[in-house]
Amino acid sequence: MNIDKMIHPGNFRLFIWILLACTAACAGDKKEAGDEQGVETLLPDMTNEVTVMELHPSDFNHELISNGKLSARRYVDLTFESAETIAGIYVRNGDRVAEGQKLAELAAFRLHNKTMQAKDALDRAKLELQDVLIGQGYAIDDSAKVPDATMQLVRTKSGYSQALVQYELALYEEEHAVLKAPFDGVVANLFAKPLNTSSVSGVFCTIIDPRSLEASFTILESELALVKAGDKVEVTPFSQPDEKTEGRISEINPLVDASGMVQVKATIAHTGKLFEGMNVRISIQRLAGKQLVVPKEAVVLRSGRQVVFTLAEKKAYWNYVQTGLENAGHYTITEGLKEGDIVITGGNINLAHETVVDVTDK
Repeated sequence: MNIDKMIHPGNFRLFIWILLACTAACAGDKKEAGDEQGVETLLPDMTNEVTVMELHPSDFNHELISNGKLSARRYVDLTFESAETIAGIYVRNGDRVAEGQKLAELAAFRLHNKTMQAKDALDRAKLELQDVLIGQGYAIDDSAKVPDATMQLVRTKSGYSQALVQYELALYEEEHAVLKAPFDGVVANLFAKPLNTSSVSGVFCTIIDPRSLEASFTILESELALVKAGDKVEVTPFSQPDEKTEGRISEINPLVDASGMVQVKATIAHTGKLFEGMNVRISIQRLAGKQLVVPKEAVVLRSGRQVVFTLAEKKAYWNYVQTGLENAGHYTITEGLKEGDIVITGGNINLAHETVVDVTDK
C-alpha cells in the first residue's frame, strides 16, 4: 500500500472529523449519566421530622418585663457641722462600718475653746438674771413662783436666753466634730483628705445600707391590673446577667404619668453583689391558674395569622389560633385548640397543611 496516498490531505481531514464525532458522542453519554446521578444526589427522598406534645391545662406564670434601677432605702449623706481642719479619717470607700463607728473627726481646740467662752457668757447672764429677779422682788429660791410672762421678760433683759442659745450651739458643734456611722452600712463618695478644711455645705461621705436595696421600675397602665403588692419579681443586673436575685413588690404609686406609666418598687434580697444605682432587668411573675399552654416555637405565622400545627394520622394540620398571655417561653391559647390535641412543637417552620411527618424525640 502506498503510504503517501493514505495520508493524502483530504483523507486526513475526513479521519479527524470522524474522530471528533466519536469523542463528542462519548462525552454526551457520560454527561447525561452524570446529570442523572447529580439529580438523584440533590433530590433525596426527604421526610419531615417533628416533635410533639399533648395539650393539657397547666399552671401558667404570667411574666412582665421592665427595666429599672437599684437604690437603698437607708442612704444618708454625712456633713460636718463646722469648717475646721480635718484631724483624721479612719475609713475608705467600700469599707463596711457598724452603727456608731467613728469615721472622721475635726481638730477640737477651736471648737472646745468656743464652747468654754459660750459657757462663761451663760454663767454671767445667769447672774444678771438673778439680779433682775431680786429687783422685781423675787427671791432666787422662788423662781418657780415667777409668772411666765415676767420670767420671759427677765430672761430677755438679762441676756440669758441669747447666751443659752449660743452655748447650746457651741456644744452641739463640738460634739459633732466626730462623724459616726448612723447605721450598719458601706462607705461611699469619700473624697476628702486629712489636714484639709472641712466643708459645711458639701458632703463628706455617704453611708449606704446594702441590705435595704429596692428596685424602682415602671409598668404600663394596661398592666396595672396584673400586678399587686407582694408579687414575686426576679432582678438581673445588666452587668451581671448570671446574678439573678428574687424580690417582692413593696409599693405601687397610685398615679399614671403623662406617658401612661406607673412607678413600682420592689424590695430585693441581700446578696452582697448588688450596688446602689445598678441598672437591672425586672421580671414580674404571677400565677395565672390553669391554661392551655404551648411553647412559643409551636406558633408560626401563615398569611399574617398565628398558626399551630397539630398531628393526626401522621399528617400535620394547621389551626388558626388566638394567643392570650405570654412569658419568656410560652403562650396561652384562648381559641383554636382543645385539650388532648397533639401539638407539633418543633420542625414546623416549613410545614404545609396535610404534610406527612415523622415524630422524633430530638
